Amino acid sequence: MKVSVTKNTIQSLKLDAVAFPISKSEKDNALKEVAAKTGVTVALFEKDFSADESSLMMLYPDLELCAFKRVFLVGLGDKPGLDACRSAMASLAKKVKELKLATVGVDLSGAKALSETANDSVDYIAQTAVEGFHSGLYDFNQLKTNRVKELKSGKSEDDEPKQAVEELVLATDAKILSDVKKGAETGDIIATSQAMVRDLVNSPSNYMTALDFAERVKASGEKHGFKVTVFDKAKIEELKMGGLLGVNKGSVIPPTFSIMEYKPEGESLGRVALVGKGVMFDTGGISIKPSSGMGDMKADMAGGADVLGAVEAAARLKLPLEVIGIVPATDNMPSGSAQNPGDVLTTYSGITVEVDNTDAEGRLILADALTYVKETYNPDTIIDLATLTGACIVALGETTAGLFSNNDELAEKLYKAGQRAGEKVWRMPIWDEYDKLIKSNVADVKNVGGRSAGSITAAKFLEKFVGDHSSWAHLDIAGPAFPGMTNGGGSGSTGFGVRLLVELMRNWK
Repeated sequence: MKVSVTKNTIQSLKLDAVAFPISKSEKDNALKEVAAKTGVTVALFEKDFSADESSLMMLYPDLELCAFKRVFLVGLGDKPGLDACRSAMASLAKKVKELKLATVGVDLSGAKALSETANDSVDYIAQTAVEGFHSGLYDFNQLKTNRVKELKSGKSEDDEPKQAVEELVLATDAKILSDVKKGAETGDIIATSQAMVRDLVNSPSNYMTALDFAERVKASGEKHGFKVTVFDKAKIEELKMGGLLGVNKGSVIPPTFSIMEYKPEGESLGRVALVGKGVMFDTGGISIKPSSGMGDMKADMAGGADVLGAVEAAARLKLPLEVIGIVPATDNMPSGSAQNPGDVLTTYSGITVEVDNTDAEGRLILADALTYVKETYNPDTIIDLATLTGACIVALGETTAGLFSNNDELAEKLYKAGQRAGEKVWRMPIWDEYDKLIKSNVADVKNVGGRSAGSITAAKFLEKFVGDHSSWAHLDIAGPAFPGMTNGGGSGSTGFGVRLLVELMRNWK
């Protein structure tokens, strides 16, 4: 979808539809303005349009006054903020997609006033609007019979997902044109990177193995200008990454270990390492999961996909920050060669792990990756993302990620980034008292604790593999990454984490 910005009058736009975002507090004045611009008769509909958040009303303009064919009123609610803007634009996108409208305009002449209400900048309002519209348009349709393409190679005649809308036009005032244009361009980059992540996570496991994922990483690096190195199984064995190799024992598909390196052309503000869990399909291994909803376990690589999306977006936005992305990838399968409960692994760090439950596999592959990135790159900050525990969903639901960190300043930055980006996180404790829950009698540590504090003990396990690094955060994205993941709800990937990470990195100091 093409995204453009214009200072031309809204009446002159030759489009299928134009939308007017309207808050409840400004409803009366806004409707009069809509009437003046479109020729619609306010008295006929004003009582029927509530202006509640994400509410919609479609009208038909005076075609002698306007060049567009339909008018949409889009509700922003009582006190419109960034979340309301995203939600409203997503609602609009879904409707125009349903109606098969190819060209859509949005009147953002009021972006300045909206930015003051939202206590943010004009460019961020435009960015948010574009992100929300992209989100509402998203469909995973590559495997439909009328839309088949080769996902495995990452190459096709049309490498971008097809969308019903061909062009989104933001119409605004000349005084804020440059700000709106800046925000629209940023929002388009972030949203398309996030859509790519959603495609990866939604892809079934026979289309997205560890080998396939590595090829997608290579293709992205080549296209967007960041360095990619992929370790094959022989190299992983040479490095003695026992966690990744242990999880992979039951699979006929070899593991991969993808390394992404983005470096800015000019001076760098620092070096951030992003580590993502890449379990391409999780049966649970010998500690096998129930069959109900197991198909959703194709999404257990959402953290790894997020890392690719964030590195890609950083490169496209040319952020003045060095970004290292690491994704250990494998599936977790039961077989005659699979690891068993009670096995002891020696990780890349040398720490031995008692595998008390083979379904706690994500932390095993992350353990190797965390130690590797710390020792190899010495980053200023390490952030890992993983669909790690159902316990985190029990604690925080499907809208919020669990945040675990050994650094108060980093935790606060992530919290604020999440609030602004609309991908919220909530900090959980990692006090020393929890260490005893993963104490092993036969190894240095167990990979699970008991029934209590499941997300916390998982974080405490990971903490051991960053050692003395003083700026680390773990994000448990099991709930928001794939709503319905644990109950077969089939809601699909959200791409949660991409906007959060990009927001953090764009404001790095």
